[in-house]
Amino acid sequence: MDGTLCGVVQQIRYTHPAQEATLLDCLNEVQHMGERVKRLEESIVEVIQLAPAPMQEVVRGLQALRGVAHISAVTIAVELGNISSRFENARALMGYSGVFPGEDTSGERVRRGGITKSGNAHLRRIIVESAWSYRHRPAIGARLRKRQEGLPSEITEIAWKAQNRLHKRYMKLMARGKEQRKTMTAVARELLGFIWAIGIKAEAACKQQMAA
Repeated sequence: MDGTLCGVVQQIRYTHPAQEATLLDCLNEVQHMGERVKRLEESIVEVIQLAPAPMQEVVRGLQALRGVAHISAVTIAVELGNISSRFENARALMGYSGVFPGEDTSGERVRRGGITKSGNAHLRRIIVESAWSYRHRPAIGARLRKRQEGLPSEITEIAWKAQNRLHKRYMKLMARGKEQRKTMTAVARELLGFIWAIGIKAEAACKQQMAA
């Protein structure tokens, strides 16, 4: 609950004392949790500053993507580690996250089912959450523009390409009558391809800087 909404709720008054006490107790708990989240986020910022340079560059680069702010970028980078050495291509990364559809093959017949969910569940959750941003038409708002400041043009170009491609993908699947949950999983799978591309670029650029 943000500060504005909290302020509105605080204006509510009940005639019954028990209801008033319950409301105050809930507001105090929300405030307490908000402060705890803020402390944890500050700790994450401090820890990532001690991370290897390539990982820091990946965190910066991933934030060029719509739907991937600092905490999401840190989570993705930590879960993936060194992208260029662990994942030969984007497909390998998609498999690691478990967003590939399962297959039931019999002779020449191939039946595709739901996603395997056999990969990294934490990573999969973050990616699917980020994928929801691509329901909206491509745009670069103030927050995204600020996150992209100082990033190499090749990374921001990948991010812009992601916006256009993933939004079109979302619209196309929804127009076919695809269930929204399955549509978002498909968008998340393609988003991983752009994450892989940015990660590779960021790590390579960092290595070049360190070798210079």
